[in-house]
Amino acid sequence: MCGIVGVLGQHEAAPFLVDALRRLEYRGYDSAGIATVNDGKLERRRAVGKLVNLSDLLVHDPLAGKSGIGHTRWATHGAPNTTNAHPHRSGPVAVVHNGIIENFKELRAELAEHQIVAQTDTDTETIALLAHHYLQQDLSHVDAARACLARLEGAFALAFLFEGQDDLIVAARKGSPLAIGHGDGEMFVGSDAIALAPLTDTITYLEEGDCAIITRRTFEILDETGQRVARQSRKINTAATRVDKAGHKHFMAKEIAEQPTVLADALRAYLDGNGINLPDTLPDFTQVQRMTMVACGTAYYACLTAKYWFEQIARLPVEVDIASEFRYREPPISPATTALFVSQSGETADTLAALRYCKGRADSILSVINVGESSIARESDVALPIHAGIEIGVASTKAFTCQLNTLLLLALHAASQRGLLSADVLAEKLTQLRALPGLFNITLDRDPAIADAARQIAEARDVLFLGRGMMYPLALEGALKLKEISYIHAEGYASGELKHGPIALIDKAVPVIVLAPRDALFEKTVSNMQEVMARGGKVCLVTDSAGAEAAGSDVWRTIVLPQVPATLAPLLYALPAQLLAYHAAVAKGTDVDQPRNLAKSVTVE
Repeated sequence: MCGIVGVLGQHEAAPFLVDALRRLEYRGYDSAGIATVNDGKLERRRAVGKLVNLSDLLVHDPLAGKSGIGHTRWATHGAPNTTNAHPHRSGPVAVVHNGIIENFKELRAELAEHQIVAQTDTDTETIALLAHHYLQQDLSHVDAARACLARLEGAFALAFLFEGQDDLIVAARKGSPLAIGHGDGEMFVGSDAIALAPLTDTITYLEEGDCAIITRRTFEILDETGQRVARQSRKINTAATRVDKAGHKHFMAKEIAEQPTVLADALRAYLDGNGINLPDTLPDFTQVQRMTMVACGTAYYACLTAKYWFEQIARLPVEVDIASEFRYREPPISPATTALFVSQSGETADTLAALRYCKGRADSILSVINVGESSIARESDVALPIHAGIEIGVASTKAFTCQLNTLLLLALHAASQRGLLSADVLAEKLTQLRALPGLFNITLDRDPAIADAARQIAEARDVLFLGRGMMYPLALEGALKLKEISYIHAEGYASGELKHGPIALIDKAVPVIVLAPRDALFEKTVSNMQEVMARGGKVCLVTDSAGAEAAGSDVWRTIVLPQVPATLAPLLYALPAQLLAYHAAVAKGTDVDQPRNLAKSVTVE
């Protein structure tokens, strides 16, 4: 969840390190720090809180040197404070780390026998202590780092910097992503291409177990067996990695507003005339007996929505699982099962572990991802990009709707292949999909009414979201968004479950947000609304014009959206759920883009 960066440059490293960390801050913002080697001397600066605090420190206490490493932290072991901030140092060794070292206590006990004692609460300091210990045994800097790596259990992306070595960084990865950037007489290391885009357009991604010995003009990669290997270098589109708010107050606001555009881009990428342009390497869905979908957080709710599509349209049984629970259940996977994994970053640790569990068990491994070079994409048989572009806001918005779009197209493809959709019906559904970006724009025009409701919702301590059918996963997602960024306690429920417990929470202080297009389930949802209003509850109904007319004027607030076919409603109704959360957070004055305790890319279990 942390972000790491390294520079072997021709100019002062500190400004480059801070700029790269700014682009990685979505990975964690509990603390930040950098270390450099200048005239052979290793020094570091660290600060608690967001990166701006480190920037302020460097103004008053600058750090010279053209070689350096940096880190922005999401705390795992140890509270967010200066002592626990990275880079960690022991003697001539400084280390930055993304991941978790699972055997750090055993290593600490071993080091203590040599009178080497930890000064922090972190697992990462153990890496620096161990490398220092090996240096004291007269190993070279590279051999000391490699000896240290051989002892580590867990997940990590690491960069080592050594005193007296201003032309050397040793980098390694196991379970966490890491890339090398190539410059002209310069080399860089970063957790992802976003960090390195201003510095280079040529990237080499390390594979699982790789260790890289990097100088300004050369790099050597050793695999987990110690054998020298070649990894492919790739050109990246630096324009696509541009990070700015484009005039919006927050990245989240920008990314909500981008949804009509990115959805249109995704549709252009996947639609070809009256057909769907998907890879030929997809499994033959006439032979697939069952699908297993696995994801975390918002991506999990995208899978819950897709379950309705696959089962109703393609008549394909689907099991949906939370990634952090999936492999520990040790579920039986039949050979006729296709396993599908959804992750915005493509590096979600629990989802990647679940994917690896399914390898060799499921007939085919599919992934729906936003980062084409990610670990999940590379380890899948087929990876379907969602074409959302970079998403910086921690609370996912455009990635969610683009995940839904890709999953819906896959379900339509499966239904067509299984003979359940004629060419004419498929063409009609694709025509409806092509109209969706325009309906997104109309929905975004409802923002003032949504903002007005959100300002009053912001005064509540508890909020309920209700939905039936495909709106049930949207209720879960709406509640997640609200609690993520506004810190209001919110829960999502299937409307029919209201009377089985949650109705006990209803009073005039608990707003109930009901997501209910005028579909086949609408009348049942209205009955649930009446149960809420009869007990003094405030109902905010999100519906279409037909639903608003049928519901009457007794509801507290009505937000009217364009009318869409039931199949497309989850995509459209995601927008007001996002906007309600956004405006409630703004009204409360919370940090919309970087909410407390969260990080964008969850690369640890």
